[in-house]
Amino acid sequence: MTASDPTDDPAYRLFQQRFGVLRRSRQTETALTIAAVILLFVIAAAWTDFSPEKVADGIPRIGEYFGKLFSIEPKGSPAPMAVLALPHLFGSVKEPQSVAYWFYRIGTYLSLLWQTIQMAILATALGFGAAFALSFPATRTFVGSRFIVFATRRFLEVMRTIPQVVLAFILVWPFGIGPLAGIVAIAIHTTGTLGKLFCELNENADLRPVEGIRSVGGSWLAQIRFGVVPQVLPGFLSYALLRFEINVRSSTIIGFVGAGGIGQELKRVIGFNIYEEVSAIVILILLIVVAIDLLSEKIRHRFIGAVR
Repeated sequence: MTASDPTDDPAYRLFQQRFGVLRRSRQTETALTIAAVILLFVIAAAWTDFSPEKVADGIPRIGEYFGKLFSIEPKGSPAPMAVLALPHLFGSVKEPQSVAYWFYRIGTYLSLLWQTIQMAILATALGFGAAFALSFPATRTFVGSRFIVFATRRFLEVMRTIPQVVLAFILVWPFGIGPLAGIVAIAIHTTGTLGKLFCELNENADLRPVEGIRSVGGSWLAQIRFGVVPQVLPGFLSYALLRFEINVRSSTIIGFVGAGGIGQELKRVIGFNIYEEVSAIVILILLIVVAIDLLSEKIRHRFIGAVR
């Protein structure tokens, strides 16, 4: 018995025809998307004066920083040496350009770093509390009033849209130069960012516990407290720890506008071209960020595991 040719089947031919139309449509969409991305890239590069030539010319100049950092000016010579000898690099604290010389103000740096960490802790705690409270009225499945949801979401958008540096610069005027302006600026931005993330977690929560509490006469607060919070709290804390890591770095940056922390000192040494102290501060910031990242990861895994 001879097998029939599938191409003779009208249904098969109809399938091939429709599949061909669909494939050509997808290919056209893909080509248009790629063309649009390339066009936007070219426009952005033209407006921002970006060019591969400038990048290629600038990369070798990065070595100038390290050249000035590791060079030493011998007595009687107006020009610094190009290379620093290894024994000199590990010299005493009184020997210029040695690693020990970089950290001769280690006490001041550690004090300012601790202030930066405290700023991040306070800002994260304030932002977490505000975002926690605002995320529930901003969730459509929990609130019947569209106006409340709309107004709360727009409020959170405003809080996270304004850059932290701009907020810190504005708040320096009423609060003065110091950590307070930085704490408030980071807390505002943290509220808007965490509020958005918390809303997304709320929208994915299982509504059956909420309906059960509502069916026995539970209030709206009781529905949220006992039906939603136990589900979303691990995710809330995970996002809060991640935000804390980000806020440590942000506390460093906003110091450039006088908002306290190690950033103010970093701005000063950059302004005076003190390469040794710039390197020391950058190394300390890197080490503290890595340490906080490892610590928060362990806390997050332990707490989430305990909750689940």
